[in-house]
Amino acid sequence: MNSKISEKDKKTWNDFLSNNQKLPNKDNSQAETKVKKTRSLDLHGETLDEANQIIENFIKKSYQDKVHKLIIVTGKGLHSKNEKDPYVSKDLGILKYSIPDFLKNNSELMKMISNISEASIADGGAGAFYIFLKKK
Repeated sequence: MNSKISEKDKKTWNDFLSNNQKLPNKDNSQAETKVKKTRSLDLHGETLDEANQIIENFIKKSYQDKVHKLIIVTGKGLHSKNEKDPYVSKDLGILKYSIPDFLKNNSELMKMISNISEASIADGGAGAFYIFLKKK
């Protein structure tokens, strides 16, 4: 290795220092990586009306923010008090069943949704589901 700096290199270095020109940031010039954003929402303890309003706002905001995947945790309805009320459906009153039904009947939200499916065990299993949003 040569420890001496050539006159040409010295001149180039001095020209660079006196120029006030900024070096381009090579990290910014790399192609944008496809990071698929994920958000989650826990609806435990919410009433059906509250949950519908919360999820509607959540989907709209996530769609605006270009989020790809939503994890919606509703629970399995094991602690629901619906069984005690004879006027309320044991299945359809539970958020687990009602939220996907609400979404499928909302044409405005369905324009943003590409798919709704049950979540994996790691994300809540039968007590959760995924909403995959379309690209904006």
